[in-house]
Amino acid sequence: MNAASFALSAPALIRGPALRRALIAGARRVIAQRDALNRINVFPVPDGDTGSNLAFTLGGVLAGALSRRSQGAGDLLRRVGEDAVDGARGNSGAILAQFLTGVAEAVGPVRALDPAALARAVRAGAASARQALSEPKEGTILSVIAAFAEALDPRGGEDLGAWFRRALEHSRRALADTPKQLPVLAKAGVVDAGARGFVDLLEGIDEFIASGAVDAAGVADETPAELEAAEAHGELADADPEHRWCSECLLVAEVLDRAALRAAVDALGASCVVLAGSAQRLRLHAHVRDPGALFEIAGRFGRVESAKADDMHAQARTAAGKVGIAVITDSAADLPETLMTQLNVHMVAARVNFGERDYLDKVGLSTKDFYRKLRSEAVLPRTSQPPAGDFRRQFEFLLSHHRALVYVGLSRTLSGTLQAGETAAQRQDGRAHVFDTGNASVGEGLMVARAGEMALAGADADAILAELARLRPLTKTFAMAPDIAHAVRGGRVPAWALPIAQALGLAGIARLTDDGRLKLASGLFGRRRLPERFAGWVARRVDRRQAWHVAVGHCDAPEAGAATLAALRERLDVRDAWLVETGSAVGAHAGPGAVVVAVQPAG
Repeated sequence: MNAASFALSAPALIRGPALRRALIAGARRVIAQRDALNRINVFPVPDGDTGSNLAFTLGGVLAGALSRRSQGAGDLLRRVGEDAVDGARGNSGAILAQFLTGVAEAVGPVRALDPAALARAVRAGAASARQALSEPKEGTILSVIAAFAEALDPRGGEDLGAWFRRALEHSRRALADTPKQLPVLAKAGVVDAGARGFVDLLEGIDEFIASGAVDAAGVADETPAELEAAEAHGELADADPEHRWCSECLLVAEVLDRAALRAAVDALGASCVVLAGSAQRLRLHAHVRDPGALFEIAGRFGRVESAKADDMHAQARTAAGKVGIAVITDSAADLPETLMTQLNVHMVAARVNFGERDYLDKVGLSTKDFYRKLRSEAVLPRTSQPPAGDFRRQFEFLLSHHRALVYVGLSRTLSGTLQAGETAAQRQDGRAHVFDTGNASVGEGLMVARAGEMALAGADADAILAELARLRPLTKTFAMAPDIAHAVRGGRVPAWALPIAQALGLAGIARLTDDGRLKLASGLFGRRRLPERFAGWVARRVDRRQAWHVAVGHCDAPEAGAATLAALRERLDVRDAWLVETGSAVGAHAGPGAVVVAVQPAG
């Protein structure tokens, strides 16, 4: 297929094969620009991950819809939209996924497109992307998408390249204008990173139209891997019961040594191992004791993408159980693993990445290993929400064994995780219910535990949701960071605050507000008996006549956590409590040494 496939004729049609190669070219360009996009990421949060999020989102599309031939242009765009939604990362990734989905829905099941139909579909996609946000901001990717859509002339023209390029030029001008619309961009002297990524996508497509120079042969056909994995699961009864994690990833490299990789995986003692794909792209599937160890081995041979790990022990408990309602949460919730097992609570893992390496929170990277890397790695970790596809896969499994499920999730104002769950729930015919705890960490954990207790006792979804709604304003969460240096390094606290805090010996205290936002509340001076003083600060802000459920989390600081819990027991009527190490949702931003306390009325 070459550029001539895009030339207008009578009638002018854009067919699936050329459209597929054009999208491959655009996606590859964005991925190649990942680091440059990360460097200019200052809005909405200066956390330097927009390029990575767009790359991960489009990487999933490359590994999925764009790796296979389609029945036509409409079928291709439908699968592109689905894969983008399933793999969407971050704010810009989610907006791009919604745009692509809107385009696909407007196109419908056609085999070929004329320019007028494509122009109408792009406008529909732009409207869909804007409607997906409760508070759309100009000067972002939305503005550039809108400029492209408005400039794409529905009348077409004599030359498709010139037709597309005129709209691209409008997009470039809209990108240049983003600092005029957002003062934070002007102050930093950059354009919006998400908007730049969208223009990169268009420029990759434009280069293909001009030259036709893109080789799709390296985009492997993944279907054999999926079939082999399914066959492996057919032998699940014969698998080693010690291997609880059904793990899978895509491995990409210039040349993959399949034999050496298989030998390394075999040495790990894995079962149900599947390696399928080409010398450049392999799907690795295995049942293992430790997914992190499997992904670490895979990382020695190439770049690990699209990792997943399902807990087959939890799946077995669900399949054998008689409980009507399933309870599921995300990895931002901190509660002991033994309690999750006892209550049969399921979990969808967020993503944590250190530089180029991407991990499944608490699954592919244990909490202990997260803090080890946090202390030793030069690069700061980044966290991102699970893609909607991870929720969808878990929801569909749970609903095959339960009449309904309740997802008890991280505060909407802190992350897009809840929205990813809502996207997956929309496909479940009203049987999947999503509850925003307005909380995080151990506070979210207390809400999850209550939902699990009620489900085991036979409560229906409506009763569980009503109880959670009652407890939401009553469940209070506080955090204390003895050293704000890590938050400063991550850009969450301004640099000028660090020398002041250090000079005064100030430990910061934050709380979650009633609307689920994190807010600085106070501070403690000096380092003497910080856990006990923090416990006293918390106790003064709750009703001491009330009996309480208490949860304490610590960021690689077990002594401080234990001292805080002991001090709370002395000051409050504590009916039950747990101490747990907090995961990356807190640790990546607060750093080692932080302590989190949540309290919830008992009864």
